[in-house]
Amino acid sequence: MVKGFSENEVKKNTEIKESKKEKKGLAAFLKGKKFTYTLPGKQQINIFGSIVIGLNLILILLVILYLNNQEFHDFVFNVGR
Repeated sequence: MVKGFSENEVKKNTEIKESKKEKKGLAAFLKGKKFTYTLPGKQQINIFGSIVIGLNLILILLVILYLNNQEFHDFVFNVGR
């Protein structure tokens, strides 16, 4: 006997009856809908890439400013309270 399996047979009829229950809520609304995923275009990739790189550069500049400028360090420390 393989570990994790029992010798008793599973009744397939009970599983089929349970899976045919009427769906409610969002599942019922999405029942007939078909969704397809399309890959983003070149322009969309460039826009998101530019946003990510720009935000990373701003973060690096703020960290450098935080470490080197005492007034900015005090401002961040006091606002974060």
